[in-house]
Amino acid sequence: MPVNKFMHNVVALVYDFDGTLTPQPMQEYTILPEIGIKKGDKFWEEVRKEAVATGGEEIVTYMRLMLEKSKAKRFPVRQKKLKSLAQNIGYFPGVESYFEHINGFVRNNFGKDIKLRHYIISAGLKEIISGTSIAKYFYKIFASEYYYDEYGAAVFPKVIVNDTLKTQFIFRINKGKESLHESINMHMPTPLRPIPFQNILYIGDGLTDVPCMTVIRKYEGYAIAVFKNRKGRNICKELLRAQRADFIARADYRDNSALVQLIKLLLNNIVEAIRYAKESFHQSRKYLT
Repeated sequence: MPVNKFMHNVVALVYDFDGTLTPQPMQEYTILPEIGIKKGDKFWEEVRKEAVATGGEEIVTYMRLMLEKSKAKRFPVRQKKLKSLAQNIGYFPGVESYFEHINGFVRNNFGKDIKLRHYIISAGLKEIISGTSIAKYFYKIFASEYYYDEYGAAVFPKVIVNDTLKTQFIFRINKGKESLHESINMHMPTPLRPIPFQNILYIGDGLTDVPCMTVIRKYEGYAIAVFKNRKGRNICKELLRAQRADFIARADYRDNSALVQLIKLLLNNIVEAIRYAKESFHQSRKYLT
């Protein structure tokens, strides 16, 4: 099918959530304190042991255990409550002002021809992320979800997002098939894909982001690994050494931070490639058809 209009002017910034935008997992700011779990490490260790003992998947296991513990505390998990608890989430420095800043950078430097979209791909709960102060900046939030009964209480996991399943959402962004009922298995010619991999920058914090980083970089997209402490820095150094990430930086989203400067550097690189592709497209249309 011939393409009559250049359509690859959308840039996607894709973020993990826990450990990337926030220092701690979102559950530790929200539902766990409500059910009397003050130390998140103990809960996550219980999840790991339970998953090993039952042969289960860790994301499914944590979502089930959270429901069981909530029920034992007579604290039903409800969508509205999860969204309201999201106000307790703490962010890395600069996160809450970062999105306006980077949107303005793209608008002021690249004009109306370049469209910027922010996405979340997270193993955490969509219900919580949707209630955050930064939710309004995301074009789409891909995350785990509960199914709710007629009384509004969560009863079982409806959508599971783990480190390997995250990659399907990269292809959904690439192909423009962002609803879960849309199949991404059929071949789609590259010219028809709304957001080329080369236009995608992924930002994550560790080993759970490796599958996404690998897929994106394999197809000439970009990845930045962020860290909050020495342990995280060592993990990111390994990702850099293994060529899973283009750059690493401390998780600091303030205007003049090293991370934001790297994001701007890669945005400049992406936009220059878009301008080249656009000119090549028009040359082909003008002289070769």
